[in-house]
Amino acid sequence: MLKGILAISGQTGLFKLVSNSKSGFIVESLIDKKRMPAHATSKISALEDIAIFTEEGDVQLQEVFKNIKEKENGGQAISHKASGNELKAYMQEILPNYDEDRVYVSDMKKLFQWYNILQENDMLNEVETEEEETAGEE
Repeated sequence: MLKGILAISGQTGLFKLVSNSKSGFIVESLIDKKRMPAHATSKISALEDIAIFTEEGDVQLQEVFKNIKEKENGGQAISHKASGNELKAYMQEILPNYDEDRVYVSDMKKLFQWYNILQENDMLNEVETEEEETAGEE
């Protein structure tokens, strides 16, 4: 689900990797579908590589998104513009053992904004498909 989905520091929203270029990548915004170059000097994070700190270790972002999807029956998560206390309470519901000292409200805002962007673009249905394929291979 998260393969090829990127977050770029200084840019709003999420981007889909379209192709490589000499100086970096060509990406497409999931918000307005506009394409632009993402230079190698930009801080680019692949969503598939991001994890959330918990008391027991790290939980992959895909697993957190799956928890939100189950809680909301596939609908939208809380708005990233909600108050800090609302965001913390929601986070507690979807990931009860998250590390409150290392996961900041700013991280939660990104998490919920990213989830809602993926949900709006109907890109969350692939979570179960990928997990079922992986389970079938074992």
